[in-house]
Amino acid sequence: MVSRLVNISQDIGTRMGAFAFVLALVFALTPAVNTLNAQELPESITQDAASESNPYTPLGAERQGNAEGSIPPWTGGITTPPENYDPGRHEVDPFPDDKPLYTINASNADDYQDILGPGQMALLQTYPDTWRLNVYRTRRSAALPEWVYDGIERNGTNIDPSVPLGKPLYEVARIGPPFPFPVTGEQVLWNHNLRWRGLRIKRALANTPVTQRGFYLLVRGEWDIAFPYGTPEVTEFSRRHPNVMVALISKLTSPSLLANSASLVLEPIDHVESRRSTWVYLNSLRRVIRRPFQGYGFPSANTDSLRTIDEFELFNGATDRFDWQLLGKREMLIPYNSYRLHSSDLNTDDIVQAGHINPDLARYELHRVWVVEGRLKKGEKHPYSRKIYYVDEDTWQVARSESYDRSGKLWRVAEAHALNFYTIPVTLSTLDVFHDLKNNRYLLEGLDNELEPFRFLNRADSREFSPNTLLFHVR
Repeated sequence: MVSRLVNISQDIGTRMGAFAFVLALVFALTPAVNTLNAQELPESITQDAASESNPYTPLGAERQGNAEGSIPPWTGGITTPPENYDPGRHEVDPFPDDKPLYTINASNADDYQDILGPGQMALLQTYPDTWRLNVYRTRRSAALPEWVYDGIERNGTNIDPSVPLGKPLYEVARIGPPFPFPVTGEQVLWNHNLRWRGLRIKRALANTPVTQRGFYLLVRGEWDIAFPYGTPEVTEFSRRHPNVMVALISKLTSPSLLANSASLVLEPIDHVESRRSTWVYLNSLRRVIRRPFQGYGFPSANTDSLRTIDEFELFNGATDRFDWQLLGKREMLIPYNSYRLHSSDLNTDDIVQAGHINPDLARYELHRVWVVEGRLKKGEKHPYSRKIYYVDEDTWQVARSESYDRSGKLWRVAEAHALNFYTIPVTLSTLDVFHDLKNNRYLLEGLDNELEPFRFLNRADSREFSPNTLLFHVR
C-alpha cells in the first residue's frame, strides 16, 4: 500500500544499540525468463478476460500452470468461504490438510537456489540452526470482485504500456493496476502501488521491532484506510481528491507513552503534482500539527530504524529516485496463503522468536513473480544503492524484497505473508517481516492475531479524513 502507514506516530524514542556489522552473503540473481517486450505484448486483455480460453487472467497473469505441474492453472481463486468460516472472526485456513512437500534449510539450500532469492539464501545462512522454509502445494487462491476485473480491463484498453504517458495515471486509470502487461520495471511497481485493496478497511494491529535475543514491545494501534482510486465510480471523495490513492487515519493505543497519538496521511498518486501530506495529533501537546514532508529513505516511526518509509508494504511512494529495470519473470518461492500465521488461535509469543518468526507458521509456495531491480540515480539520496522486488503475477503485490547498502552489500530482506480474504474477495498481507542482516534484528508489522479482524466498508467521506477528525479519534 503506497505510503499509507507513513508517519503513523512519533517514534518510540531510543534506538536499541549500535549496528553490529555482519557480512551477508550476496548471491547472483539467476537469469530471468519470459520477459515481455513491446513487440510481444498480447493484443488486448479485453478479449473476454474472464474466459478460460483467454491465456491471461483478468490481471494479466499467465492463466495456465507450468510444464512440470508444480504451478497449477488459475481457475478464479477463492470466491466462496469455507463452511467453518465465521465472518466476525479471522479467516480460517481453507487448506487445513496440506502438509509440507519439502523443507529447505541451510544444509540443502544450494539444491534449491534456482527458486530462492539472495535474501532467502542469506537468511538461511545467517540462522542455519533455526530458520527453514516449509514448502507447500501451490494454491493460486487470489481473487477479486468481477467489477474490479472490468476496471482493470478498461485500464488495459486505455493505456499502451509501450508509449510514455502524456497524462497523470489517475486521469487514464481507475480501480486497479494500470498495466496488465508491463514492459518496464516502473510499470510493475505502479501495478503494486495501484493494486485493488478494497474501498475502505478498518483494522486493529500491532507492530514491534524485535531485539537480537527475541525481546519485543508491541505498539498497538487502529487504522482507518480509504482508497479513493479504487472506487467503481467517481465519488465525492475521489472528485475532491483526484490525486489521492490512499487516505489513512491511525491511532495508537499503547504503550502509554504513545497512547492517544494519531495521524492522518493523504498519499498521492502523482508525487510531482503534490507530495504526501501528513498531520499528527500529539497527546503531549493536545493539538494537531502539520508534519514536514517525510518519505523515501527516512526511517519510519516506531520501527527502531529497521525500515524506511518507502519500504511500507515492501514498496510504496514515488519511483523517481531509482532507475528501474524489468529483469523478467521467474518461478520462485514466496510466502502465500498465510492463514496459519493469521490465525486468531495464536498469540504474539507463538510467532516471535530470536532472529526470525516461528518457521512452522510460515507457508511458502512456488509462484511466478516479476523481478524488478532498482539502482539509485546519480546525485539522489537514499540509504540503499540497489533494490530487488519480487512481485506476484496473480496479485501485483510485492511478495519479497532485498535492499543493498551504499557499498553494495545485502542489508535488508523483507517478506509479505499474504492471504485471500474471502468475503470481498481481496488478497492482502497479514504480516510484513523486515530483516536487518547487519543488526541481526527484525521488525514485524501487522500482528493482529489477538485483536479484532479486518472490517471492510463500502464507502468513505472526505470529511472523515481531514485534520479536524483526528480530534475525534483521540477522545
